[in-house]
Amino acid sequence: MALDHLRLTEFRNHRESTLSGTARFNLLVGENGAGKTNVLEAISLFAPGRGLRRAALAEIGRKPAPDDPPAAFAVSARLLAGEAEPVVLGTGNDAERPGRRLVTINGAEQPASALGEWLSLFWLTPAMDRLFMDSPGARRRFVDRMVLALEPGHARAATRLEAALRERNRLLADDREPDPRWLDAIEQQLAETGAMVAAARARLIASLHEALARAPDGPFARPDIVYQPGGPLDAEGLAEALRQSRPRDRAARRTLTGPHRDELVVTMAGKRQPAAECSTGEQKAMLIALTLAHAELVPSGEAPTRLLLLDEVAAHLDPVRRTALFDRLAASGAQVWMTGTETMPFSDVLGEAAVWTVAGGTLAR
Repeated sequence: MALDHLRLTEFRNHRESTLSGTARFNLLVGENGAGKTNVLEAISLFAPGRGLRRAALAEIGRKPAPDDPPAAFAVSARLLAGEAEPVVLGTGNDAERPGRRLVTINGAEQPASALGEWLSLFWLTPAMDRLFMDSPGARRRFVDRMVLALEPGHARAATRLEAALRERNRLLADDREPDPRWLDAIEQQLAETGAMVAAARARLIASLHEALARAPDGPFARPDIVYQPGGPLDAEGLAEALRQSRPRDRAARRTLTGPHRDELVVTMAGKRQPAAECSTGEQKAMLIALTLAHAELVPSGEAPTRLLLLDEVAAHLDPVRRTALFDRLAASGAQVWMTGTETMPFSDVLGEAAVWTVAGGTLAR
């Protein structure tokens, strides 16, 4: 199954853009600001969450004039699988409720989590280049995005965890002494969902370890990764830890134990140097190595369409690394979408790629 057709309506600077006739490699070429990344962002909204820019829905629609409010937007995608009937996915918002996300599958409204049955999505953008120097929260989001591409049900557990955590923090920040029975109930929910989230993250890191270990030697720095949990991994242990930490957490007015404190620790294998202390080029190479290892993992259940969105990924790679990158991508089995300001860096795959020129929010073959 592959994404064969995409349509953007009132999306960012795209008033009405359509592309079809895709391939294993798909390349969007144009000047900076032409709207290339906007196409990748539109595709990324076919995954649970806020897409590759983490933008609010109400801010995504095209603005006809600078002082106009953003319009309601819509994105549709068609998936083809041999002789089977195509599957049409849709997402967007509504002019009257711009913050509410709409999702349809073959015309029937569905929750966003249902998209995971059809698409497995992951992306790499220039904004992620400083991941190892960013906050622990950014690395948790990176890990959760990798988990979501393999286990769509992770979205529901993560959402329930966030809700329970907000409620516990609200009680802790209240000047009045919270009812212990209410804290017991909230902490039980937090512990149960927290254990599910932590277990999924641990499975992901273990799978990545194996994928990195069997990856062929190449020009990309090999990262060593360690999952560092922010609390007990089992529900019973986490519930007890939360109960014991109430006095400390009341003083801090927030929860200091749990999977919201997890950390991804990354070092460069060859130098045993923390990733944050490596050069910019080494950090980029390790990020690509992680992305390639993840692209080779197989999602759980029925194998959905796997899409990999790579924004300006070849811009700062030498010819040897570009060739190695494209070879690994071809072997991954994923459908790859890339952007660039010119076709030269993609010469290795141009013969088998579908190429669109992007200019001023329009697409042309």
